[in-house]
Amino acid sequence: MGESVGISRRSVLKAAAAAGLGVAVDQVAAGRAAAAASPAAAAFPQSAEAGRRVVAQTLDVRYAEVEVPGYGTVTTRAYNGTVPGPTLRVRGGDLLRLTQVNGLPPNPPHEGGPHTPHHPNSFNLHTHGMHVSPAGEADNVLREFAPRTAEEVAAGAPEPRYTTVIEVPADHPAGTYWYHPHLHGATAEQLAGGLAGVIVVEGDVDEVPEIRAADELVLCINELKLKDGKVPPFSSGGWMSGVPSVFTVNGAVNPTLGLRPGEVQRWRLVAATAFTALNIELTSSASNLTLHQIAQDGVTFAAPVARARLELAMGNRADVLVLGGQPGRYELRADGVAEPLLTVEVAGEAVEPPMRLPELLPPGRPLIEEQELTDPAAEREVLFHVDPNVFPGDFPNAYRVLGSHPTPAVDPDGDLGHDPAYGLFDPCYTNHTLRLGTVERWTVRTGETSPFLNHPFHLHTNQFLVTHRNGERLDPPVWHDTVGLAGGQPGESVTFLVRYQDFTGRTIAHCHHLHHEDLGMMQTVDYVR
Repeated sequence: MGESVGISRRSVLKAAAAAGLGVAVDQVAAGRAAAAASPAAAAFPQSAEAGRRVVAQTLDVRYAEVEVPGYGTVTTRAYNGTVPGPTLRVRGGDLLRLTQVNGLPPNPPHEGGPHTPHHPNSFNLHTHGMHVSPAGEADNVLREFAPRTAEEVAAGAPEPRYTTVIEVPADHPAGTYWYHPHLHGATAEQLAGGLAGVIVVEGDVDEVPEIRAADELVLCINELKLKDGKVPPFSSGGWMSGVPSVFTVNGAVNPTLGLRPGEVQRWRLVAATAFTALNIELTSSASNLTLHQIAQDGVTFAAPVARARLELAMGNRADVLVLGGQPGRYELRADGVAEPLLTVEVAGEAVEPPMRLPELLPPGRPLIEEQELTDPAAEREVLFHVDPNVFPGDFPNAYRVLGSHPTPAVDPDGDLGHDPAYGLFDPCYTNHTLRLGTVERWTVRTGETSPFLNHPFHLHTNQFLVTHRNGERLDPPVWHDTVGLAGGQPGESVTFLVRYQDFTGRTIAHCHHLHHEDLGMMQTVDYVR
């Protein structure tokens, strides 16, 4: 099921300006390749703000009828009436000011426990992967942006407006990040409707001549859960088994992207998925196109890495360079997904001589060395574990985070497998107190036995350097803010080093299978001086 979407970039930007929802305080430099996209790239769907640097933006959240090419009309919660929401562009040193309008209906009554879905029309905002403050009005996922109550609606009260202010550090790594709501109990249902958008931090890597010459495309992959054109309420722990995923790229099912032989395009791939990891390749019946990866989770590599396949856990991003090869039809496919995510048509007049790939890049972050560990004998451990049939009702399973710092049990001497609190998220309990300037080692693993189930680990505020996977040392190690952990016998494990820097405040670490997070698979961290 494919759709060729022929919307010019100029007409999209013109429509966005007429809508009056965004305030651009600067423009991308005139020489930016994204502002001079080739006709092939211009025909590919892009977010309305993809070509401008935005410092002030209104995000209007309400139900909207959204046309999804290749699928049909969807009624869903949306930012500014689109899936995905506007792409936000900043540079190090900028102030990103977001005004969020909650135009959603009042929340329905909630009679379940804290680890069942609730408050589906409240939200907040998480700038996923960015190294910014987790406190106050910044990247604070412990806030709640509530809608009007029924009484306020009846009285004609105005729709509430909430402010998020992000101070981007001057030395923030240039790269691809994203934003989404993160209110415990409501995150998965909102992501299932496409409530997400991309953040681009511009900087040094964009000025590498070979990258500057390439057309830039933001490719936001959303995973929608739809039934009769709507996201059904999360009514049970097993609700997903009856609701197939619909994958879109920039709001379209299997859109078609043009690429000339010898042309290089830069793709900012964003796995804005809540439930499914994507192991992708760009393939045809005759051959594949290589994905030359230049960044992972917003951090630039020292040099491009050629990959035939690329693993994107839920929440991951990857910047890749794609060089057009033999003419033909190629498909970006993911294991376990029936339809292509997108189709690439390599056609047209060849670029002669072919565009070049860079040999070296300005690395996004210096590596952490083992000798920098503050206490080499200390190690934090995280274990994702599910205990079945613990609770009565429609959500019987306990989604726990165990290891070295679990949430205490109600009865430490009792049956921990059936304890109603052990290892479950408690916003009043601090699992990890992390002191600024400290360098620590963590090991994260999953107790899942099925290889098809994935528990990605995501730490807010500070990126971490993965040094080992399944006990095998990585050479070189790779920076992440989210790392996938597939199940098995045994399940996967990762070891990483992390330095806590710059910002204090309470935030979270959790499984980025967001249904599991809503059901309790999360811990509180407190960054302190």
